Amino acid sequence: MLPPLRQSLKNIWNYSKARLRIVPIMIKRNIFNKLYGELSQKEVSILLGARQVGKSTLLTEIEKAAHAQGIDSRYYNLELSSDLEELSGDFRKVFEKLSGGPPLVFIDEFHYLKNASKIFKAIVDSNKKIKIYASGSSSLEIHKHLKESLAGRFRKTMIYPLTWDETQQVPGLDLKSYFQWGGMPGLLHRATPEEKIELLDNIVSTYLTNDIKALIQEENVRAFNSLLYLLSQSQGSLISHASFAREVGLSEPTVARHLEIMSQTYVCFPVLSFSQNLANELKKSRKYYLFDLGIRNTLLKDFRTSDLREDRGVLHESFVFFHLFSQLKPNMEIRFWRTKKGEEVDFILIKNRAPVPIEVKSSLKGAEIPSGIRQFLKHYPKAPFGIVFSEKFSGQSLCEGRPVYFKPIQEAVRLSYLQDPL
Repeated sequence: MLPPLRQSLKNIWNYSKARLRIVPIMIKRNIFNKLYGELSQKEVSILLGARQVGKSTLLTEIEKAAHAQGIDSRYYNLELSSDLEELSGDFRKVFEKLSGGPPLVFIDEFHYLKNASKIFKAIVDSNKKIKIYASGSSSLEIHKHLKESLAGRFRKTMIYPLTWDETQQVPGLDLKSYFQWGGMPGLLHRATPEEKIELLDNIVSTYLTNDIKALIQEENVRAFNSLLYLLSQSQGSLISHASFAREVGLSEPTVARHLEIMSQTYVCFPVLSFSQNLANELKKSRKYYLFDLGIRNTLLKDFRTSDLREDRGVLHESFVFFHLFSQLKPNMEIRFWRTKKGEEVDFILIKNRAPVPIEVKSSLKGAEIPSGIRQFLKHYPKAPFGIVFSEKFSGQSLCEGRPVYFKPIQEAVRLSYLQDPL
């Protein structure tokens, strides 16, 4: 039997482990192998994405894997004043610092680096055996760097929150939990709902206080915050700049610019309408989706489980959008379809210019083909098939001589069904 003090300490440790839900599993991101495979490529590997989606962790994991192979490296986090100071100075000084050190260099938040594109270009063109991985959260700033000629000298990779299948590396996380909290990696180290809410709220606050204040006038920050809330409310619906402008007291051009800022900082993604054949198709409309369900729930201050939510359909539609969007290749894009008559399809996934209509239904008991997909297949004979996602139902039916596949919502995590839907 343990002495009383040792027994008490053991009890405290066991309680702490249970409360904190210590997760010994390091999530291996789906994108890791691709990024690590770029180690032998001379181009600068650039990781882009919203704050706290795991860019820094990926850089650290790449560095660890490289060290295991005996490759020396140097890591700079330019949000640290000491690291930023080390890479300050004139072009020649920074070039020599980066090209004269270890063969592998990591630069986190590289948009703070003055003349970054010129320095990267010079290092790549020098043919020195230096590999650079760089990450950034602000597309507005990054475009300023990359507009100078880096063509053929960098490889860009978008980093998103954890996908549903990535979270399955941690036991006990179900789909209902994903709808409730989303996929921000830091949540894996938070035990209680209060701690999760605090983390998500901090991410939103940091975005508004750090990123946005540098991009818009001070008096517009509150209006921007209101616009962000309206956007979360209207997720998946047609967006009107005019109605948003009236709600928040801004001009339409200002609302349009604020929405562009959200897009350029990877917080939301616009989806344009699909139109080719019909005169009554909506051609200039768009929808927006925030980058993570947990962030949306934070803005709405609603963390009820999906079965208790009035907007359960929006949660399901957003889940499908996020997983489709995060897998898009250069020959693909995602749109939505709607006509003035009210015919609509949630998403049109276009691959090599062939459109695939995709509808999301919260509940479905049989192979009921949604009217929107039926109308789309009728008007677009080049569409090879349609897909309907729902909570549980699987099956297949025919419409306009083409198959319509019914799939559980979880299968949105893979796009292989575009080659072989079965």
